[in-house]
Amino acid sequence: MTEEIEYRPMNVKDILKEMKDISELTVDLAYSAVLYDDEDIAEEVLRLEEKMDVLIYHARIASMLGARGVEEAEMLSGVLQIASAAEKVSNAAGDIAKIVLKKLGLPPELKAAIPEAEETVTRVRTSSRSSLAGKTLGELETETGMRVIAIRRDLDWIYGPDKETMVVRDDFLFAKGPEEGVEILYKLAVGGKYQRKSHATQVLIKDLDKAVDLVIDMKNVSELAVGLAYSAVLFYNEEIAHEVEILEAKMDEMKYGLEHWVLVSAKHFTNIDRLRGLLHLAISSEVISDAAEEIADVVLRDIELHPVFMLAVRESDEVITKVTVSEQAEIIGKTLGDLNLETETGMFVMAIRRADRWLYSPKGNIVIEIGDTLIARGTRDGEELLIGMCSGPDSEPSQPI
Repeated sequence: MTEEIEYRPMNVKDILKEMKDISELTVDLAYSAVLYDDEDIAEEVLRLEEKMDVLIYHARIASMLGARGVEEAEMLSGVLQIASAAEKVSNAAGDIAKIVLKKLGLPPELKAAIPEAEETVTRVRTSSRSSLAGKTLGELETETGMRVIAIRRDLDWIYGPDKETMVVRDDFLFAKGPEEGVEILYKLAVGGKYQRKSHATQVLIKDLDKAVDLVIDMKNVSELAVGLAYSAVLFYNEEIAHEVEILEAKMDEMKYGLEHWVLVSAKHFTNIDRLRGLLHLAISSEVISDAAEEIADVVLRDIELHPVFMLAVRESDEVITKVTVSEQAEIIGKTLGDLNLETETGMFVMAIRRADRWLYSPKGNIVIEIGDTLIARGTRDGEELLIGMCSGPDSEPSQPI
């Protein structure tokens, strides 16, 4: 039964800030829930989806109350378009999570092939026996190799926590990292042994690698499209907005490809219900990329945005930054793998602009060159570290745009 939403005065900036954080987090968690068949993470996605429903309600009322004339109403219309698209992202993420909760099914053969290709996302609650209480996330990452991307503390969320964030008892930690780190994290948080899930394969599936690649690409493109869409409006950059359009078209092709794979592979299964989850995943992934394009559309249509949105994005727990590598930068000639920026700075590089082309979701073997423009997301402290690394020792530190 749907609960009634009670109006309470809320700051528009705070509403938009949380909507951005939720829309990005739900995409990451939803795909992880499906790839690792994790009902706990799927339930968290639905919690966040419910929270988003409340936020969009308050965003609409706050916008209507805040418009004092036609000009301000026009600027707020763009903000509402972005807010509406953010809600669509979380709704689609909720639909992906329901693949797990409604047991629509993914072929166990496919799930068994995923851990080698992707890092693991897990959820764990710190118990009374936990040795983590009172430690910082920086200490936890050193011990486990797992990076905490969010914390749920009672009904409150901490999005994109930094290394100084303290863990307390009964925190729900959402962490990402290598498979071997999960067991260590679980032991520290719960004081018990972690039980890995096994996926018993039943049939030999032709072109299984193709399906695995499509699912992983859908996850990566969805996350990148949402991140770049927010970057496009933050920097009001038409070029980045066009890149979101390209990603949306790429997602359409991947959707068609996954649907075709399901139809061709159905003959190998006596119970075709095991393939229903892939069809739902394809549809929901396209909805996410469509919503990202809707966010970028604000820039493409040259809709002037109310300054409150820019403030909200800049002040969100996970910031987006764009910084250019100077001639004296210490990172020139090093690969992203060597730099290990996610661990060292807490910043994830979403894309690199090099000359007249973009590198999406750059791999660890990409070598940093002079003049590269990095678009990254992460913590505010991490942003300062990244800016310093991209500036030379004798040059004036570049500023986030």
